Amino acid sequence: MAKTHLRTTLSLHETVRQEVLTRINNGAYKPGEPIPSAAMLTEEFGVSPITVKRALRDLHSAGALISVAGKGTYVKKQRRVLRELDVWMSWMDDAALRLISITREKISDSTLRGFTPPEDVMLCVRKIIFADDEPFLYDATFLSSEVDGEIIDEFGRSYVIDALNRHGIHVVNTDLIIDAAPASGKVEEIFGIPTGYPMLRRLYKIRTTDPNITIFGVVQAPFDRLSCSISLPGNSKRTIMEPQK
Repeated sequence: MAKTHLRTTLSLHETVRQEVLTRINNGAYKPGEPIPSAAMLTEEFGVSPITVKRALRDLHSAGALISVAGKGTYVKKQRRVLRELDVWMSWMDDAALRLISITREKISDSTLRGFTPPEDVMLCVRKIIFADDEPFLYDATFLSSEVDGEIIDEFGRSYVIDALNRHGIHVVNTDLIIDAAPASGKVEEIFGIPTGYPMLRRLYKIRTTDPNITIFGVVQAPFDRLSCSISLPGNSKRTIMEPQK
């Protein structure tokens, strides 16, 4: 293998990082394809394995690379989806759903608990939402565990809101919290991202026409895969950034 001579004023790991990033940007390393192994890069650049691993770790954190267990490190496909900020998810008509689980559990997320959900065990519906055969949203929805069994059967093939609508239960009011949080647990596996990778989250509380059914939930996606837009009326008395008294 031909040696690549590194000449720069940067530190060694920064130099390796920049060289790999340059190859990604100019197409030498293509999206969705593997890059040379850490051992091969170590030999090519004539640096230590620790230097290469540190450079690659930086590129993982920056969203340029992704590791696949047992296969290697790949150039991450940079696909960003712009969606309207709408908990009704009417804009998701062309997306595919995959039900992960329907369980009974309590809400433990500290931010979601800011909506003061019940302390009781609730029904939790977890889904992955796909666009162009790639996962880009992970949704966990909580609602009363007393929901009719016929409605629950529909959760596996449609959104919770849509299933409720078909049974005459409609949205009255929606509260939202938008935040960012590090990836953990199931989302790492779903999106193929490392622990701690930043996630964009939309947490919601939805009151319905049935006083016994209030919906809580959180939709999340890696920060570099999803951005949301919102339209505000021009005659609003308050702006989105104006503090409440």
